[in-house]
Amino acid sequence: MGRRWAYFPSQLGVGYVQRIGEALSRFTLRYVPDSFIFAILLTLVVYAMGLVFTDRGPYQLVLDWYGGFWNLLAFGMQMTLILVTGYALANTAVVRRGLQRLADWPQSPRQAVALVAFVTGALGLINYGLSLVAGALLALEVGRSCARRGIKVHFPLLVAAGYIGLMIWHGGLSGSAPLTVNKESDLRAFLGGRSDLLAGPIPLDHTILSPMNLIITGGLLIIAPLVMALLSPPPSECEPASKFTPVDSPADARSAPSEHDERGRFPRLLEDTPIINIALAALIGVWAWRFYLPSGAGASSGVTQLSLDSVNMTMLMLGLLLHGTPRSFIHAVDDAARGAAGIIIQFPLYAGIMGVMHDSGLTETLAGSISDVSRERTLATLTFLIAAIIKLFVPSGGGQWAVQGPIALQAAKDAGVDPAKLVMAVAYGDQVTNMLQPFWALPLLAITGARARDIVGYTALLMLVGMVWIGVWLLIW
Repeated sequence: MGRRWAYFPSQLGVGYVQRIGEALSRFTLRYVPDSFIFAILLTLVVYAMGLVFTDRGPYQLVLDWYGGFWNLLAFGMQMTLILVTGYALANTAVVRRGLQRLADWPQSPRQAVALVAFVTGALGLINYGLSLVAGALLALEVGRSCARRGIKVHFPLLVAAGYIGLMIWHGGLSGSAPLTVNKESDLRAFLGGRSDLLAGPIPLDHTILSPMNLIITGGLLIIAPLVMALLSPPPSECEPASKFTPVDSPADARSAPSEHDERGRFPRLLEDTPIINIALAALIGVWAWRFYLPSGAGASSGVTQLSLDSVNMTMLMLGLLLHGTPRSFIHAVDDAARGAAGIIIQFPLYAGIMGVMHDSGLTETLAGSISDVSRERTLATLTFLIAAIIKLFVPSGGGQWAVQGPIALQAAKDAGVDPAKLVMAVAYGDQVTNMLQPFWALPLLAITGARARDIVGYTALLMLVGMVWIGVWLLIW
């Protein structure tokens, strides 16, 4: 019986479910266009829907689109900085040394996979950019450490475990949907003229810090390492890290000669001194001290008042301190900014879509249709499933919230459902389908040298388990 159980998880992971996952991944890679192209196609679809389902004329819809086009510039910059500051923090020497020490802890293949999955998931609750890069680096370091110590671990499974943070992140401290509705100014900027959708901001103790999210997200943090560990194949089927060719990480690339060496002494002195970083971090530290540790009777910690701005400011302070010098920090930001290109160019298109949907009345029409086909108890689950489908075509969680958020809030208003629950339903649908969406996996695959088809069978299985876990709790809560 023990022998059969030892082989069962492997057969499940690389058998039918893996073939289904590979088929879905091939479909996504072959038939789903680049996210920028899809943003344009989605714009045209929404424009056509406005012509068919509203009384708006062609030119008026263009004006609606233009009127909304620039409305998410602040939100787009906030989401860009979420990625950039987290990415830069992951590429500090301190974080890398910590990951290298963790890599020597596992004493068995399953322990190795579980460690990578748990650490990556926990980092995802802090910042998805941090998790994305640190997860890849940890998977690489654990694979190398196991090879040195003669532990036969399946490296593609380690890489899949290094992606787990992207299935948990939206229930954490960088979740774009719950953070957007937590602060009056962010909410007003996001909704524009649709302030009627919410009576006021939704505090974090109704979203990220709510009992429902603590159970769902905490459960995912435990379930993911267990599922991934059980999928460990027998030693004869393991592929070691040495079979893959990872690229140099950004931290390694910074040691190469550059034009910096040809500059004069004064600019090099400024770029290489920690004083500059410390000075800016000290200014931020004054704010952070009063924000997180306020004084006075009845004062509450800023943890309950987190917003996209306060999360970004905190990550910026940590990045400056841990990088040490401006040159190191600037190089890390340069590397991170390339990963934010999609956010920068696509968010105005999503804002234009919001403009058309809002001004033409499409938001009310779509929300009414969703409310009509669901009951009060099933509305959150239906919203979650719709969000999971939309995620395949709108990779950015912030972009998806821009498109689906107003519809979800309108549906909550129409059905008399707690809007906080639908905010989290959209967040869960966004995060769970990351396990099939190749967009955010690209940095992970580049750092580790793995391919999408190497990991998708494992992540697809975990996605199915996660969808059941989330769906059940949304139904019974």
